[in-house]
Amino acid sequence: MNWYQLDHNQIFADLNTSEHGLADTEVRERLQKFGPNKLAEEGRISKLTILLHQFQGPLIYILLIAAVVTALLQEYKDTGVIVAILLLNAIVGYIQEFKAEKNVRALKKMVVAKARVLRDGKEQEVNSEELVPGDIVLLASGSRVPADLRLIKTIELKADESMLTGESIPAEKITAVIPEDNLTPGDQRNMAFMGTVVVNGRAKGVAVATGARTVLGQIAKDVQELGVTKSPLQEKIDRFAHTIGIIVLVASAFLFLIGILVGVSAKDMFMTAVAAAVATIPEGLPNRGDHHPGHRRGPHGQAERHYPQTAGGGNPGEHHRHLLRQDRHPYQERNDRAAGL
Repeated sequence: MNWYQLDHNQIFADLNTSEHGLADTEVRERLQKFGPNKLAEEGRISKLTILLHQFQGPLIYILLIAAVVTALLQEYKDTGVIVAILLLNAIVGYIQEFKAEKNVRALKKMVVAKARVLRDGKEQEVNSEELVPGDIVLLASGSRVPADLRLIKTIELKADESMLTGESIPAEKITAVIPEDNLTPGDQRNMAFMGTVVVNGRAKGVAVATGARTVLGQIAKDVQELGVTKSPLQEKIDRFAHTIGIIVLVASAFLFLIGILVGVSAKDMFMTAVAAAVATIPEGLPNRGDHHPGHRRGPHGQAERHYPQTAGGGNPGEHHRHLLRQDRHPYQERNDRAAGL
């Protein structure tokens, strides 16, 4: 049986809760059992991984090969110049990526969503990560649903579920049992799902799933299993870098052959071709369009990484406000603009 097929009494019995909510001791026990109410996050990117990433890319490979060959030919001045270019590029790229990673994580910690619950019969506000199955959650217009809820009381409740169903029209919610089997989230009208937004009315519901066990959590898990994808801009820059790499190699080989044909020594022409290749490669291009964190498209369709403007000296306050707005509905943003916020 699914939660939307059960009546209120059966749900209270299954979750060992009541309309008055859970006791604090029971909440602590369930929090240890079920874990915090948050979606799985990507692991931290190590400093070594960020550093090694600076030496990836077709243009970097050309410079590395040139450095090795010039060293074998005992042209140590040329080797030193090429290595200096590589190290300078790596240092600049490392600093930018590390600062971006650090700033984004710091801003995420500053944004903590809240939820209103009943515990021991008293209404209180808690961090949404502290919600557990069995909690009685209160919803109001403009709030974001903090977990998957089975609604037990509604007053003209409508929720924007477009992130799950694609429907632009808010869904009207009910509390009655729905007997049908295998309904999609959009047809489960007596349920409110994590991440959706209340656009009208009020409601009371029982948390039946938290964290990775929610519908949104399952979507996030499926998306993470798809792996990291690149943005269209990154793909264009990658193609551009590959094209430049091929042109540089072909031009250098052509220059080398012409020199041999006119009677210049192979060693001198090889060093000339290497110098031309190194001079042709833009120092700022090798890794600027292909930062390691990548773009992972989350269940909201947003990219979870890459805030280059923060690393480049952008205003952190703007990023903080942007993250705060991600937890707000357009209705709230319109009211905020009217109020001058």
